[in-house]
Amino acid sequence: MLPISEAPPYSKPKTPDILDRKHSSSYFAAVKPYLSLHHRRTWFFLAVLLLQILLILSAPSLPFSFSLSANPNPRPSPANPITAEQGFRPEKLLTNLTNPAIDDYCPNGKVYIYDLPSIFNTEIAKNCDNLNPWSSRCDALSNWGFGKRADGISRILPENLTGSWFWTDQFSLELIFHNRMLNYRCRTLEPQSAAAFYIPFYTGLAVEKYLFTKTSTDEERDRHCKMMLDWVSAQPSFSKSNGWDHFITVGRISWDFRRSKESNWGSSCIYMPKMRNITRLLIEKNPWDYFDIAVPYPTGFHPGSVTELRAWQDFVRARQRRTLFCFAGATRGFIKNDFRGILLNQCYSEPGFCRIVDCGGSKCANGTSEIMETFLDSDFCLQPRGDSFTRRSLFDCMLAGSVPVLFWHRTAYFQYEWFLPGEPGSYSVFIDRNEVKNGTSIKGVLEKISREKVKRMREKVIEYIPKIMYANSNEGLEGVEDAFDVAVEGFLRRVKEQERGDKWR
Repeated sequence: MLPISEAPPYSKPKTPDILDRKHSSSYFAAVKPYLSLHHRRTWFFLAVLLLQILLILSAPSLPFSFSLSANPNPRPSPANPITAEQGFRPEKLLTNLTNPAIDDYCPNGKVYIYDLPSIFNTEIAKNCDNLNPWSSRCDALSNWGFGKRADGISRILPENLTGSWFWTDQFSLELIFHNRMLNYRCRTLEPQSAAAFYIPFYTGLAVEKYLFTKTSTDEERDRHCKMMLDWVSAQPSFSKSNGWDHFITVGRISWDFRRSKESNWGSSCIYMPKMRNITRLLIEKNPWDYFDIAVPYPTGFHPGSVTELRAWQDFVRARQRRTLFCFAGATRGFIKNDFRGILLNQCYSEPGFCRIVDCGGSKCANGTSEIMETFLDSDFCLQPRGDSFTRRSLFDCMLAGSVPVLFWHRTAYFQYEWFLPGEPGSYSVFIDRNEVKNGTSIKGVLEKISREKVKRMREKVIEYIPKIMYANSNEGLEGVEDAFDVAVEGFLRRVKEQERGDKWR
């Protein structure tokens, strides 16, 4: 858990006038008879009062602890300033934690958050200037991972929704989840009453520097994960289950943590024996590892209320779309027969039907509205694989109410089963990449889809917007599950199934 809040500086109270030096003798002369008469009674009263306070503090029935580890209001680090709209509300949190009625809202059980040493989270975030070899990550990690407000896209948004958009980095998942977990309605401060255990380790941020530094060693890329696993595995709760009821968030793809040979890419974190039974919530999973769960990439849309969410859904539903399809991305010139180059060529050959945002250089870096405007204006958006099989653009596209066109099953269908409709054809179009390579016209395929079906597909995309975004509310959105809720409740259901005897694969 993050460090506790320090006491704010304060000024020493001004001494009352009656105790000013020049009046002190007359004052004590006046009160001396009173003190002589009542001092025994006064000391008895104070002793009784002190005894009552001690009894209250030591009562075993108290639902929360006054120890440092139970502090629900951690101090924000410089890298994660907690703004007014993001601020902790400890009085709300403590009400949840001490209210027996909250059990009615936690049918799958409660979660205990480990009080990890700060070297595993806050110290990593505070070192934001040195996490990346090319630039500072402090802006990206500010505001608990949401980043700065996206003022640059305000011209294309309804005025009442500009506060819902941020320049959120796609690798900020760990901070976003940590903040929400600290305020989670089903959080418990007593490990013995927990159904599951959250490990607030900033896994992806801890390894980021060493992934892109040529001189980094295998030991450096593994160090934080190994230290964390040694600490967690020594906890009684871990020993009871061998970690099967524990989970962690990972703000990078699974393949960054699957180094099987020395000097290969990435960390070997996932292959460490103590990690074997811990569930990982990642932005891209290994589809053949049951303990990997893919969750949506963080995007820039973070509504603070259901009203804001519904207003955005209405906005994209009513949007007039003038373009059949679009593509936002850059070619991979170093890849032979680069598929993105094929898509760009098809788009350039259909100028009246396809809109392009060429992301070569830094054109698509945070701070531009061109991508979102392009998605808002297009019926379909082309979504090839990214540097790995998935890409954040899939979720940016869907947030804009545009229907994704996919070319690899592993870009979405084999990844985000908890967050997307079960029937792929209800919200997306699939065109095998090999058909495109052999000359199949994307425009020809999309033109054959009736306007009625396009409307139905768009409506399905809009319906699922809540499940692919992270709300800007510590308690979530009342009556609506966002990506955080879907992920955590999904894991809790898995734990419950295990307790019923359903064998995990």
